[in-house]
Amino acid sequence: MATVVLLRHARSTANGSGVLAGRTPGVELDETGRKQADALVARLDTIPVAEIVCSPLLRCEQTVAPIAAARGLAPVTEPNLSEVDYGDWTNRELTELGKEKLWSVVQQHPSAAVFPGGEGLASVQTRAVAAVRAHDARISAAHGAEAVWLLCSHGDVLKAILADALGQHLDTFQRIVVNPASVSVVQYTETRPFVLRMNDNGGELASIVPTKPQPAEPDGPRPGDAVPGGDTGRSS
Repeated sequence: MATVVLLRHARSTANGSGVLAGRTPGVELDETGRKQADALVARLDTIPVAEIVCSPLLRCEQTVAPIAAARGLAPVTEPNLSEVDYGDWTNRELTELGKEKLWSVVQQHPSAAVFPGGEGLASVQTRAVAAVRAHDARISAAHGAEAVWLLCSHGDVLKAILADALGQHLDTFQRIVVNPASVSVVQYTETRPFVLRMNDNGGELASIVPTKPQPAEPDGPRPGDAVPGGDTGRSS
């Protein structure tokens, strides 16, 4: 299977505003976010991006626009990677929401959290994981198992995808941090996902590009196996 670079959208006008924007239309990148999006072109320069898959919300579209233009790629819009539908919580201040009983459920037992008039976090994970795996299978079939592709979505959505890749229960996903414009990297295999990066805000990325696998020894590790003692890394 392919390798996916999970990109959180760059800083938006809603980040730091103290308001839960959710799916409110028209939330765009702020000045810092536009600079972060532009910087991604150079940061991903060593990555042969086969395709870009993106949440339909404006802040995600604006984040991938510079890299898409540089690579001549047309992003694929995926509704199931959209922001959480926070329902009646949308556009309310976080200080106000912190007084709601549901707030502690979101913090301590998110798998049981269902936003009034919106969706539950468990449903978010189900739709997002199904989407990433479907696109990964499609891109692997079209571009080969060594393909790398870029997915741009939102904080809670990406945390849910990472929790699944780590084999963690959704109730632990609040332990995962995904900053604006950060990348996390997951390599899916037939047996398990491998998490190669999490919340990476500036490290090198060239080493995440898969190399063509060598023929397996008859009794040796198979594709998708984890090597006891740890992988030996690249020779160059």
